[in-house]
Amino acid sequence: MANSRGLLERLLTTPDLAKIVPRLEPEVLHRVIQACGLEDCGEFVALATPEQLGRVLDADIWRTGKPGTDEELDPDRFGLWLTVLMQSGAAVAAAKLVGLDIELVIAGLARHIAVFDYAAASSYTTLDGELAPGRRAHDGLVSELGGYVIEAGRTSAWDAIVEILTFVETERPEYFHRVMRGCVQLSNGLREEDGFHDLLDDRAQDMFDLASDRESRREQRGYVAPAQAHAFLREARDLRLDDDRPPRSAIARAYLRAIESTIAESSATPSATDETLEDSRRHTASQSEADGVAAVFEVLEEAGLLTTRPRALLGGADRQPSGLSFIQAHGAGHPASEEELAYVANTILAGCSIQGRPFTAREASDCAGAICNLGLEHWPSQWAERDLIAAFQVGWTILHRDVCMFAAERLVDVLGGIRCGDRDIQLRLDGLRRGLIRHVGNREPWRVSDHLDVILSLDAPSWAALHALIAECPVIHGALRASRQGSRAINPTDFEFISQRSQIASVCEFLAALPSLLTG
Repeated sequence: MANSRGLLERLLTTPDLAKIVPRLEPEVLHRVIQACGLEDCGEFVALATPEQLGRVLDADIWRTGKPGTDEELDPDRFGLWLTVLMQSGAAVAAAKLVGLDIELVIAGLARHIAVFDYAAASSYTTLDGELAPGRRAHDGLVSELGGYVIEAGRTSAWDAIVEILTFVETERPEYFHRVMRGCVQLSNGLREEDGFHDLLDDRAQDMFDLASDRESRREQRGYVAPAQAHAFLREARDLRLDDDRPPRSAIARAYLRAIESTIAESSATPSATDETLEDSRRHTASQSEADGVAAVFEVLEEAGLLTTRPRALLGGADRQPSGLSFIQAHGAGHPASEEELAYVANTILAGCSIQGRPFTAREASDCAGAICNLGLEHWPSQWAERDLIAAFQVGWTILHRDVCMFAAERLVDVLGGIRCGDRDIQLRLDGLRRGLIRHVGNREPWRVSDHLDVILSLDAPSWAALHALIAECPVIHGALRASRQGSRAINPTDFEFISQRSQIASVCEFLAALPSLLTG
């Protein structure tokens, strides 16, 4: 964190920073926030435009439990953003909030507070003269503001929310009431069951609409939705390589069509904002401002925040490691390769994991190139024109069939012949074997990854190698070489993506020696 604090201090001392920050790409801003921590970046984010913050929030406040599952709005992260914005004062925070998508603001606030009309929450006297009690407030935090009763659902950002709403109610009353009415609608209790009780309630429908709008915006910038990525990867590992070439993936086709449409629209209608910014750069930027821009980018490059492209711009061909001769030769004669490789990389990033964690952008780019190279090397002779989407599907199928499934089936056979004197270990080995048989049957043997730990008691390098091979995205762990050389050292970061036939041959050699490694 000390290095992160130093990075932030260098950025904040840049001359004309208030003019420089609005020029930065939102992805770059997000990287600074990730590197330095949102809590410390209040002064920095206060200089960003609402448009930039909207893009950053699209990436920052949505979370997924695991790759391939739908992302959901993280209310605690949203509350932290409000708290950080308030560090620069209610006026600054309100200006940023008003510039954001109002539906996002309503949805985020509704995860923290319940809002009721004051009249509906107050006691009243009936026509018969009886006193009817109003809404009974819970024991938590409650505030009355602008004709509404606000109750805390979460307390972490309560002070920031009340303070900013108080300011907005005074300075932007129309906006305040729009937000409050939206929160009132989402604060209703559960709907009584009727003939339509299977439909989404207001809160669930609101989140569905919000997520759909976000997904559409991000698709236009080149991102792949997790659910679509997972569906494409699942489809890609079931190719019949001895049959006719299947139709191009409908998921990939729709993605590339959307990207082409967005690029065409952008080219046909230049943004007035872009023209204004370019004119400002050309005619009005002072020398100190130009020096400041250069200084900021120098600092970011030194910190490693500009060494890879933002996720939506992954090209995968900017740094090709050795062993990728097929994809290098293909890319030289196919202009569409960069867009196809970008789609594959983004799909891996959104829908897959490695070593039980999400891919980094660099890893996803390298992985995409490796698997496409493997697919081109194994390209079916009866298939016609090559493209990298199909090449990835071929490579993904090869990895699944000849590495993941083969390793799992081989381990099943080996475990069947092992007899261990330790009863507890033997029971765990038998349980691992049964789990492997079951999940090999459903073609997802990586589901037993947590149970592979029992192999550690037999041979640690073999465990690390098998853990890397029996995976949704198989890789060659350095422990595979170590086990064959008699080394016991295991480095968790020492792995390589499988990009060529010779690597699969080395996997087969390791699996052939597995009985002696586990019983020796």
